[in-house]
Amino acid sequence: QVQLVDSGGGSVQAGGSLRLSCAAFGYAYNMYCIGWVRQAPGKEREGVAMIDSDGNSRYADSVKDRFTISQNNTKNTLYLQMNSLKPEDTAMYYCAAKWTCSYTHHVLPPSDFEYWGQGTQVTVSS
Repeated sequence: QVQLVDSGGGSVQAGGSLRLSCAAFGYAYNMYCIGWVRQAPGKEREGVAMIDSDGNSRYADSVKDRFTISQNNTKNTLYLQMNSLKPEDTAMYYCAAKWTCSYTHHVLPPSDFEYWGQGTQVTVSS
């Protein structure tokens, strides 16, 4: 069984930074994609950033050049470094994974992900 536990959210002022973490437990696959999805009240879910099975990083246009996704060497911890935060980034952020995934050109649609963390709230004030 796969379990994802995400953390690191908080409240910051515009222009500030946060780093989210996701601990992965119980996975036994190598061909997978893992990343972050966010959802703000009244808005659709948005895939923010993802690492595909070849180790390529993909980003939504809305966060490109501000956010950086990374993974430790044992691939049991995922990070999202968020810089230059904007009020529009306010949302619940979820760590998410798809276990039968190869290389991709873009972040997967949120509906494609199979495993989800519980979510961590990010609030950016102006």
